Amino acid sequence: MARTIVVLDGDQTGQELLLESLRVLDPAVTKFDVEFLHFDLSLENRRATKNQVVFDAAKAIRQHKVGLKAATITPPTKGDVGSPNAILREQMDAEIILRTGRRIAGVRPIGGVYSPISVVRMAVDDAYGAKEWREDSDGRDIEFAYRTEKISRRVCRAVTEYAFQHARKTGAKVFGGPKFTVSAVYEHMFKEEMDRSAERYPDVKYEPQLIDATFALLLLQDGEPLVIPALNRDGDLLSDMVLQMFGSIAASESLVIAMDDAGEVEAIMAEAPHGTAPTLEGRNVANPMAMILAAASVLSFIKEADAKRASRAIYEATLEAVYDGVKTADLGGRAHTDEFTNEVIRRIKTKLAVWSSLG
Repeated sequence: MARTIVVLDGDQTGQELLLESLRVLDPAVTKFDVEFLHFDLSLENRRATKNQVVFDAAKAIRQHKVGLKAATITPPTKGDVGSPNAILREQMDAEIILRTGRRIAGVRPIGGVYSPISVVRMAVDDAYGAKEWREDSDGRDIEFAYRTEKISRRVCRAVTEYAFQHARKTGAKVFGGPKFTVSAVYEHMFKEEMDRSAERYPDVKYEPQLIDATFALLLLQDGEPLVIPALNRDGDLLSDMVLQMFGSIAASESLVIAMDDAGEVEAIMAEAPHGTAPTLEGRNVANPMAMILAAASVLSFIKEADAKRASRAIYEATLEAVYDGVKTADLGGRAHTDEFTNEVIRRIKTKLAVWSSLG
């Protein structure tokens, strides 16, 4: 029986790269039977449906457990349909965003970093969605700005639990943390859940740090894989910096994750961390790596052994292609978008055939 992957179509180059990733997921390539359930999240259709298509897509991801999303346009006008991402996260009951920076062969990283670094951040609450307002002071020329923020223990627990799970899976150290010394009530709740997760995973290395020290020490951490649990705002800043530390975001996929109360993953949505790149649309020159790796991550969350085998083959084939000099222009190569995908597909087929012959 085929497994269903929910596919969220998007805009401009985002849609073009999504189609490249679907070529890689073809059962004729991966030897794993999947079918695609499409939802059109293009700006035009989001406007036509008044965002109902976004709600429908989120419901389908909850039902089928896995989704793959193209980059979409966020219109600048207030009152328009906006970005679908907040709706998707809310309707998925997602608590976590995972982004991993990886070394790309031939791309010069910053500070000599070469081991993977994953940022596991809150997908909801904290500084985003806070109520904001301004007040003056008795008519004097003094103005104050305020905002309310909140975090919940449930989301803190989900983020830290997944961080330790991911660190165990990847052989990494859990590193970093919030400014828990200054914010002894608000941010310390997150630190409490980090400590409790550390007790549940005694085999995982754990080095808590204040958030400012985390930023500074990242430039000195060059030899050990890290997983950094973070509040929503801190994690947003951290992930942008971490991905750029590797010299390119091309080898990074982004995951939105929903966890149940038992600490098990309920549903995931994978996407590339980049936008729609309108200047590259129709030119067949954009780098499909991140979308292909997003497709690989989708398969990694499907329990069947054949899916996990295909996921590994995609990851390895993609990174090895670059190592052997098959690169798009952004990485200093000459390969077109479809040529890079063709090479990845060739390598996947070879790997799976060899692995099969070895039993």
